[in-house]
Amino acid sequence: ASPGLYHMIFMDVQMPEMDGIEATKDIRKREGRREHGKKPERLPIVAMTAHAMKGDRERRIEAGMDDYLTKPIKKESVIEIVYKWSIK
Repeated sequence: ASPGLYHMIFMDVQMPEMDGIEATKDIRKREGRREHGKKPERLPIVAMTAHAMKGDRERRIEAGMDDYLTKPIKKESVIEIVYKWSIK
């Protein structure tokens, strides 16, 4: 994900090749390499998962995700998240 091309990522936590946690860590690592004397752009990453157990949200945030939606995803929740992260 390149800054400027995307404004937000909705990341499925369970994917076949690389899970959402690994993908998020990779994106954050790439963002960190773009510094060149200025603050790197941080693309908001929102976890999308069926896991809603205690501690799941915290684990996603610790991995570098910015927010969290549980499945089934409601349209209103997506709109709220987009608004929340687009005004930052």
